[in-house]
Amino acid sequence: MESKITEILQDAPNGLERHHLGQPFLTAYQIAIEFAVRYPKEFKQLKLPIGGAGTGKHNSLAQYIALQLSRNIKAKRITHIEGGFLSNLHLHDINFDKDCTDKLIHSSLTNTNFTLSMFRLRKK
Repeated sequence: MESKITEILQDAPNGLERHHLGQPFLTAYQIAIEFAVRYPKEFKQLKLPIGGAGTGKHNSLAQYIALQLSRNIKAKRITHIEGGFLSNLHLHDINFDKDCTDKLIHSSLTNTNFTLSMFRLRKK
């Protein structure tokens, strides 16, 4: 799964290549959506929804990805990816592309005390 996520992060659209701030971050939701699009067989095998408000599930692919990346970054098993958080300060809602049910995915973390996990490839 790590190599698939690395490919997703490598392919993140970057309209400002070579900018001093580096490669853009992708939220765990964005990574999960792209994982489901690129790897439908593996996504189906995981038996997890992408995530978001209103799914009625406490476990999601976005949550799983964020947790695994965070743990492996902290343990220094993954060194080519860095993480960060998007604060909920003045953030009412954030939504993402439609899921397999053709509904927009709304973050379940906005308007909470939790932040959205974001990841990108480290600068070389």
